[in-house]
Amino acid sequence: QLQLVESGGGLVQPGGSLRLSCAASGSTLDYYAIGWFRQAPGKERETVSCISSRGDSTYYADSVKGRFTISRENAKNTVYLQMNSLKPEDTAVYYCNAPPYWGQGTQVTVSS
Repeated sequence: QLQLVESGGGLVQPGGSLRLSCAASGSTLDYYAIGWFRQAPGKERETVSCISSRGDSTYYADSVKGRFTISRENAKNTVYLQMNSLKPEDTAVYYCNAPPYWGQGTQVTVSS
């Protein structure tokens, strides 16, 4: 069974950067499309970005386009989300998903 663990969250000032990692164990990520999602307090979980199994196709929500970059390193069984120019509205718990598996989430807080 696939297990996913997110890391890299934290507190950052507006305009700062973070890189989230989603590390898999128990199985290979090679055949999974991976998604990053986020959920802010009082809001529904939303899709942030997705990447195909081979990494040749990506999707970004309009709210993060041009600021976030998704990538994967199958040799390390890991998917990344590079987040630049962070805004307070990016504050949320970020989850990675390899359907039907979810990680436990990592908190990102953007605040001065």
